[in-house]
Amino acid sequence: MASRPTTTSAIAPALASSPSAAADQLPAIDEIRSAQDRFIEFWGEMGTRWGVQRSMAEVHALLFIAGEPLPAEEIMERLSISRGSVSTTLKQLVEWGLVQRVRPKGRVDRREYHQAEQDVWKLFYTILRARKRREFDPLVEELGGCRVAQKSGRKSDRQRVHDQKIDELLELCQFFDGLANTISKSGKGIERATKILSKVLGGAR
Repeated sequence: MASRPTTTSAIAPALASSPSAAADQLPAIDEIRSAQDRFIEFWGEMGTRWGVQRSMAEVHALLFIAGEPLPAEEIMERLSISRGSVSTTLKQLVEWGLVQRVRPKGRVDRREYHQAEQDVWKLFYTILRARKRREFDPLVEELGGCRVAQKSGRKSDRQRVHDQKIDELLELCQFFDGLANTISKSGKGIERATKILSKVLGGAR
């Protein structure tokens, strides 16, 4: 992937007021930007593997790693993508619940800002819930339609075996569906479950 342009609008005034401070801080800033770019590229690549558009994954990655609200103009400049692409992507991210529109305190301009969810557990739960809605729920519905269609009469042994296999898959899917629905929206349920599982697996060694 080609190297991305970076913006320094937020830091330029402070650095310009002190040349010596600028000389000391610029290398650190460049290092941070470079690390951020690596993360954005990695997250974009992972997104394509999960069936998510690269641009969507990269915009989310930028907003997450930046840790602060950003306007569309800065996202466009940082990622070298069009305004239309940014607008469409931000709308999708808001619909997923991964990003929200905000108005930062102290800002007097009328630009629209967006900020990504910073709680990683809540972030994980939101992604899980969105993928469940898009992929898992249709799977359960389709499985239900794979049973032998029989309007009347007794089923043959082969039909019963077929339906038993489908029912077992449905039962497994419904178990995980119920498990996902019991997890709190804050993601703390996942966190607690993960810690407990880690202790159990660690003690079993």
